[in-house]
Amino acid sequence: MITVLEGAPPMEAAIGALRSSLLGGLDPEAGPPRSVVPVPRGQLLVMPAQWGSYVGVKVVSAAPDNPARGLPRIQGNYLLLDGETLAPLALLDGIALTNVRTAAVSAVAADALATPDASRLVLFGTGPQARSHLEALRCVRPVRDVVVVGRDAVRTRAFAEETGARVGTADDVAHADLVACCTTARTPVFDGSLLPAHATVVAVGSHEPEAREVDETAVGRSTVVVEAASAALREAGDIVQAVEAGAVDPGALVGLADLVRGKAQLAPDRPRLFKSVGMAWEDLVVAAAHFEAARA
Repeated sequence: MITVLEGAPPMEAAIGALRSSLLGGLDPEAGPPRSVVPVPRGQLLVMPAQWGSYVGVKVVSAAPDNPARGLPRIQGNYLLLDGETLAPLALLDGIALTNVRTAAVSAVAADALATPDASRLVLFGTGPQARSHLEALRCVRPVRDVVVVGRDAVRTRAFAEETGARVGTADDVAHADLVACCTTARTPVFDGSLLPAHATVVAVGSHEPEAREVDETAVGRSTVVVEAASAALREAGDIVQAVEAGAVDPGALVGLADLVRGKAQLAPDRPRLFKSVGMAWEDLVVAAAHFEAARA
């Protein structure tokens, strides 16, 4: 009988599961690409994956007009199956899963990239991913000073009051240890020339080659880490457009697995950038961890 699971695993558990999967040999380059199907009011995204003793698929919709209707922009579910028999095991809330796994992947990268004492965070965005990233980054670094930058003044003030952050501007990146870009922006949200040499940026808001949150200046100045080079060069506008501008060599992209396994060389005098597009293996690993915890 299929189990219906509420929510997602705790953030620290998700971070640990993702890190363990990469240390255990999971290859992000091996998974099938995400299927994106245009429909009249947005997109359907289908994301299948296999790892260990599980198979799974996430089906979500992206409806850009939904926030104006008071509805979530992203909606969907995750189906977890037994890897041997392909029998359905569990149905999970795809959005709760996405919110946790996206931030958890960023935290895995930030834990390997950011200075140990990184405490000043500039957070772009006020939605669910901004909240999840604040929680996730606090799991791996002593984040105490948080500046939030948003497009809607009312929502930004409310976010700041609820989270203990202060409202700032894009220029605050000049004093940041960590920068998290969690927006639906299609053009860069800050000037990459302002980024300190010791800073670490995580950018998760876009998965289309025409959209980006980080400019080619920031990309060109940074050591760039991606989940998988193939996915980044196909979907990450931050990377695709920087490559087209000649700001970064595709061959210089560092894979997340190599970073976690200690195989990457990090220049001490350059910012570090982790660009995530969200991949199906991440959903599977976190869904499996949630299922096993519920079954224990």
